[in-house]
Amino acid sequence: MLPRAVGAMAGLALLSLAGAIPVMAQSGDLKSQDTKPAVEAPKDAQQRKANEFSEAAQALNGPAGNPECVWLGRRVVGLMWRDDIDTAFRHLDLYDRFGCPGGHIQATFRCLVRFGAIDPKAPETLNARVHTCWVNPNTQAMPAAAPASAPAAASAPPAK
Repeated sequence: MLPRAVGAMAGLALLSLAGAIPVMAQSGDLKSQDTKPAVEAPKDAQQRKANEFSEAAQALNGPAGNPECVWLGRRVVGLMWRDDIDTAFRHLDLYDRFGCPGGHIQATFRCLVRFGAIDPKAPETLNARVHTCWVNPNTQAMPAAAPASAPAAASAPPAK
């Protein structure tokens, strides 16, 4: 009875090993993969983030410009925009605990709402708008461009 169980276990081990071999063979040659862009991307992201924090610190007086307030506050506003209210409230608790101004969250969200619709498939657009509104909550949305086919006389005042 024991030899049969050992044989079954050996067979299962062989099957699992045979299943793993094709996966390893598909991984390719590691030396041929170019890893240079992957190394430079985090440095660019870190530099961009540092620039955003310094921009906020220069533009805002008081605790709203502190890095922890900027980071948490922008997350809260982004989560509110995406209707993730429960997570936004948890982050808002942390935001308050750091002594960050709650009124700046309101002003930033108001600014974001004035901008209108944001493409949900482009999260960088949301992040950029949240940052713009965080640095200057009085930022106005750009008006829609007038159609090129509109006659020039239509914009001129009527002659008397």
